[in-house]
Amino acid sequence: MPDWLNHLLQLFSLSSVGLPAIFVVAFVSATIMPMATEPVLFGFVKLNPDLFWPAVAVATVGNTLGGMVTYFMGYGAHELLAHDKPPVHLRWLQRLGAPVLLLSWVPLIGDALCAMAGWLKLAWKPVLLWMSLGKFIRFVVMTVALLWIPESFWQRLF
Repeated sequence: MPDWLNHLLQLFSLSSVGLPAIFVVAFVSATIMPMATEPVLFGFVKLNPDLFWPAVAVATVGNTLGGMVTYFMGYGAHELLAHDKPPVHLRWLQRLGAPVLLLSWVPLIGDALCAMAGWLKLAWKPVLLWMSLGKFIRFVVMTVALLWIPESFWQRLF
């Protein structure tokens, strides 16, 4: 491993740097720039297994806050365009309501769900609850899978 990469990994393994980095990546990945939070979270937890729960909590909070920014962007877009009735293709979301935000973690559609929930003016408290629950479950499952499934399995898979 190159020295610069080793130094960078050591720097990010520090909780004073790693946890804020997880927060920033999780927040940004749910708002303006789609990217994966899991590699940063996994790398940090791999180097600091005793900080599993704080790291998952920080990732969940950052990603949920980013999702709420997207929600409020959708809300604001609705206000600017002032449509009275939701478009036909959004009525299913309006009918199902905030529990759909449990899927806000799904790549490609998660951010759109957050924006559509804002567009439809779904109540923000249930949206926040379901969104944070979905993101929390995702981070726990993905990190546990990456940490405890043997490396040989991943090597065969990829």
